[in-house]
Amino acid sequence: MVTFLPSRPGRLADVPSFDRTIGGAESNVACALAAAGHRVSWVSRVGADGFGDHLTGAIAAYGVDTSGVRRDPDRPTGIYFRTATDRATDAHEVAYYRAGSAASAMAPGNPPRDDLWAGRVLHLSGITAALSDGCLALMRELTARAPGRPLVSFDVNHRPGLWRKPSDARVLLELARGADLVLVGEDEAAQAWDLHGADAIRAALPEPETVVVKRGAAGATLYTREPAAAGRGAAGGDTVTSVPAPRVEVVAPVGAGDAFAAGFLSATLRGLPAAARLRHGHLMAAAALTVPGDLGAPASRAEADRLAALDDTAWGTLRLGPGWTAATEKEARTP
Repeated sequence: MVTFLPSRPGRLADVPSFDRTIGGAESNVACALAAAGHRVSWVSRVGADGFGDHLTGAIAAYGVDTSGVRRDPDRPTGIYFRTATDRATDAHEVAYYRAGSAASAMAPGNPPRDDLWAGRVLHLSGITAALSDGCLALMRELTARAPGRPLVSFDVNHRPGLWRKPSDARVLLELARGADLVLVGEDEAAQAWDLHGADAIRAALPEPETVVVKRGAAGATLYTREPAAAGRGAAGGDTVTSVPAPRVEVVAPVGAGDAFAAGFLSATLRGLPAAARLRHGHLMAAAALTVPGDLGAPASRAEADRLAALDDTAWGTLRLGPGWTAATEKEARTP
């Protein structure tokens, strides 16, 4: 979507002007992964309009391949407006204008499966499922286990404002169970599924090999199913890894979840161990948290690796503020 950010805090009714930028869960992840040095394609639909031109051009500028983006001559590019306040507070407002958008016209076969199965990882978001019946059917198709599919990563991304009634969001649990890797916030699992606590979430998602439960400032917990022992058949239990989040001077909270997903996926693609994957997720999230928009320039790979390799004591005293990705000793204060 094209995103409009408020020029100052306040209600949407009171904000006098907005700055145009880009947004959308999947494109945010794509841009962050490309900025981290990965080959990434973004597959979607946008209108054959000026906002569609802006969106595809801005995303391509991050190094993302947008050749799989289709232009719809009959439907507009989706847009949304938001306030500057935290999404978790009652003061936060979001105005979505996505009904009848080009993206809402996606359905099985549109985009083509060849475009979607071309990479090592196919990253999906629960937001897409809420856009239309066709989008939900597409998501059900893509999360159905089938020979030859890539690793399917699914970020639940529960957005209550997009569902007709609260109970509709239960379908996100069904979709998550079909994925290989699931990212879900503890708060959204409670709201969407009435599941409370990381262990309860994992118990409700036994099929995915990997489940990441994001716990806000408290950190994140990773459940990784042990492979079956030779000659034993069924897989073993989980390895559980928890990593606290570093302390961050937050400028704007929107986009942090997408950035975490990108950092975690980047480290997964690189074959890094469990704790490092969570730390890279936290570091990418911190890059987004310390800028006004959805996307923050990540630290260099070398700097992110250095910080992710800190011992537990040093990691626990890490403080990250605006500009920290410049990686000066003063901005990323470590002992």
